[in-house]
Amino acid sequence: VIAGFSFVGIMLGVATLIIVMAVMNGFRKDVFSKILGLNGHVIVMKIGEPFTDYRDVSKEIARVPGVLGIIPLIEGQVMVSSAVQATGGLVRGVDEASLRALPLVWNNVRTGSLEGFDKQRSIAIGQRLANQLRVTAGDTITLVSPRGAKKPFGTAPRSKPYVISAVFELGMSEYDRMMVFMPLEEAQRYFSKGDEVDVLEVLVDNPEGVGKYTEEIRRAGGPTIQVNDWRHRNETFFTVLEVERNVMFIILSLIVLVAALNI
Repeated sequence: VIAGFSFVGIMLGVATLIIVMAVMNGFRKDVFSKILGLNGHVIVMKIGEPFTDYRDVSKEIARVPGVLGIIPLIEGQVMVSSAVQATGGLVRGVDEASLRALPLVWNNVRTGSLEGFDKQRSIAIGQRLANQLRVTAGDTITLVSPRGAKKPFGTAPRSKPYVISAVFELGMSEYDRMMVFMPLEEAQRYFSKGDEVDVLEVLVDNPEGVGKYTEEIRRAGGPTIQVNDWRHRNETFFTVLEVERNVMFIILSLIVLVAALNI
C-alpha cells in the first residue's frame, strides 16, 4: 500500500513538473520570438568616432557566411505628447527595407500602413502607446528630444509634430508601450546626426548560436568597431530563462531518481 501511494505521488509530481516545463518552454519560445523579431542578433558599434562609414562596413559584414541582413539604426529617447497625454518613448530610426526584414513589425500593423515609409515624414507607434495617447493612424503627435539644436547658452530641446502612419501591436507590452519607428533619414535630421548612424544590427541564420558569428563579424568590420549580441542586450530575460530551465531539469532528474530508488 505504501509503495502504491508512493508510486502515485511520484507519478503526479513528475506529470506536474513536465506540464510546468512545457508551459515555461512555450513562454521562453514566445519571449525569444518577440525579442529576436524586433532586435538584431549582433550589434555593431563604432569606437571613438562617428559611424559615418556604415555603408562600407555593411558591405564587408554582408560577406560573412550566415549573415541574412543588416539594419542601420538610430536610437533616441523622446517625450511623446498628444492633446490629452504625454509619456516617454524610444525612437528607432530605420528604413523601409529594414522594417520589411522584421516580420514581427511589418506583419502586425493594426491600423494604417508602412508602405512608402521612407518617403513620408511620418512615424509608426505601438498600440499601447496609441491607447495611452488616445490617438490612431492619421492623427498628429509631438516628439520632444533633449538632443536639439546647440545654442549659445546650451542645447535647446527639439520639438516637432509628426503624423502617425501606422499603429502596430507586437504582443509585448514593453515594446508596444514605448516604441516609435521613424524613417532613417528623418531620424538623422531630427537628432542632428548628419550622415551617420548609432549602430548596425546584424541578422543571422542561427540566433541561438550567435556566438560563432561575432568574431567573424568583428574581423570583417575592422579594428574600429565593437561587437555585441542580443544575449547581452537582453541579459535579464536570457539569464532568468536559462536559470529556470536548468532548475526545472535538476528537479525532474531528482524526482525520477527518487522514483527509481523507491520502485
